[in-house]
Amino acid sequence: MSVDTVSLTGWGRTAPTTALRFRPRSYEEAAATVRGCGPRGSIARGLGRAHGDAAQNAGGSVLDMTALDRIRAFDAGTGVVRCEAGVSLHRLLEVLLPLGWFVPVSPGTRHITVGGAIGSDVHGHNHRAAGSFSRHVTEFELLTAGGEVRTVRPGTPLFDATAGGMGLTGVILSATLRLDPVATSLMSVDTERATDLDDLMARFATGGHHHRYTSAWIDLTARGRATGRAVLTRGEHAPLDALPAHARRTPLALRSAPLPAAHSLVGDLLPGGLLGRVSAAALAELRYRRAPRSRTGELQRIPAFFHPLDAVPHWNRIHGRGGFVNYEFVVGHGQEETLHRIVRQISRRRCPSFLASLRRFGEGDPGWLSFPVPGWSLALDLPAALPGLARFLDGLDEEVAAAGGRVCLTNDSRLRPDALATMYPRLGEFRALRAELDPDGAFRSDLSRRLSL
Repeated sequence: MSVDTVSLTGWGRTAPTTALRFRPRSYEEAAATVRGCGPRGSIARGLGRAHGDAAQNAGGSVLDMTALDRIRAFDAGTGVVRCEAGVSLHRLLEVLLPLGWFVPVSPGTRHITVGGAIGSDVHGHNHRAAGSFSRHVTEFELLTAGGEVRTVRPGTPLFDATAGGMGLTGVILSATLRLDPVATSLMSVDTERATDLDDLMARFATGGHHHRYTSAWIDLTARGRATGRAVLTRGEHAPLDALPAHARRTPLALRSAPLPAAHSLVGDLLPGGLLGRVSAAALAELRYRRAPRSRTGELQRIPAFFHPLDAVPHWNRIHGRGGFVNYEFVVGHGQEETLHRIVRQISRRRCPSFLASLRRFGEGDPGWLSFPVPGWSLALDLPAALPGLARFLDGLDEEVAAAGGRVCLTNDSRLRPDALATMYPRLGEFRALRAELDPDGAFRSDLSRRLSL
């Protein structure tokens, strides 16, 4: 097992802290690290794509789980796979897509581990139909503070505390999950432009039941009558007969995709890697104008549809050396005016946010700290050095909490602890179970200390 001292940040590159990083290659090595972690505790870490400080542990230990990356078993008839927690979604796609199976929930990057996907209970474009990642997990093995390995199944308090529990109940060692069958590795995609936020929300409400995946890029730099204009994208796995003849010979090949035009603009216009108000507005204008008013049945490769930013080298540097803050919140149905008000505030403030997306969530899953609830979710990136950002986002937190909504903990780096209990009503149960399982605080992170989790 390798050990080194490293400075770590989240993908947003804010608030770096130093920890001892252990890279266990067996369950026994992981257990030994947890038992010997010392007073600052330990936290598991995957590929470092959580935007905030959830996988950092200042002065303590961090378990880099990426060496535990074996696919242990797969049933090609049922699509059930058992793998170690360090396996990435990219690896699952490499191995299992050619066999006709696709991950049930895919977030905006495939460079996350299965353990991270459970610990964050990640969501994707298909939340209304499929829920979050943990809904498709049939069991996982959890290393607890005392060094015991427990098999945890849905319907138990430990499962509900761990799914979305940010690694604070233990270290996920392996998991068994159900995949979805697909006939091809291409997506059939419909795209349309919305003139403003009202138009966008109306389009979400109509026609979306025929598509498994739906999301919208929203222009937060637009003002006036164009406030909230957007490009709405809907997709479904393409059937074999939709493919051109040459592609039918290898319909399930996972091909890399050229960088989509909308995202290549980042590299073209920002060679120095710094996104400001003027450049963000210019990029947004170009992206909106380049999008078709209406187009149906376009064939796209899976990476281009699900993970376009994975093709942009170092895209997390576009906001400059200070990094960026990812702000993602959800408000329930009936709270559309809160969403309108927040979008107007961001627009009036001329926040340089080019990467912003709106989704409609379905029923939430039972994870006590799982983020999605039925309603509207908006995610945006803002430069951490933006003047007055902390106060501005604190004000948005108050509006979200007053509307019964919540902020996503996976990507958070600045939420105040007093807002947490209002947003997550089962926080007390989570804290009580943690205190019972881990009375000495073996599992800690910068996030847990900041929010008193």
